[in-house]
Amino acid sequence: MTSAVPELLKEHYLQQVVPELKKECGFTNIHQVPKLEKIVLNSRIKAEADKAYIDQLVKDMALITGQAPVVIKSKKSIANFKLRQGVPNGVKVTLRGSRMYQFLYRLINIVFPVILDFRGVSSHFDRNGNLTIGIKDHSVFPEIKTSSNRINIGLDIAIVTTAHDSKDALLLLKKLGMVFR
Repeated sequence: MTSAVPELLKEHYLQQVVPELKKECGFTNIHQVPKLEKIVLNSRIKAEADKAYIDQLVKDMALITGQAPVVIKSKKSIANFKLRQGVPNGVKVTLRGSRMYQFLYRLINIVFPVILDFRGVSSHFDRNGNLTIGIKDHSVFPEIKTSSNRINIGLDIAIVTTAHDSKDALLLLKKLGMVFR
């Protein structure tokens, strides 16, 4: 992936998407136009996971995002979930700036077309205009080499925007190239 890709996506946003959104939504100020704030990827770890599983998950998340993930540890012990305080139970990465645009470009143009029976992303936004996408298997990313002993993990991808409602966020992501059902 070249470093020009995030710049091209950002240029597309600034030169084409912003004027179109200002015109369609009736914004008078450029600061009213919604924009991408961050993209957060996270994955949950099983309570009985061993150190090798956690290390592999951290490596895979680093390959996918190009940034070192943070291992999240449980704050409380919950017996029903076999969870003890201080035990790793998740991994997350927060992308901003050029890495965010690079990841979004790869997600839209490389990952989604590879997914079988992909008909578009569900357009269920939260009330603040943020979208969360679930991916069942992380091996759809081209950085991940598939093998018989490789673990398959699920990912949650949260796309956080500055939109005040789901209508503006939907328009923003459509103009950036996201395909919706």
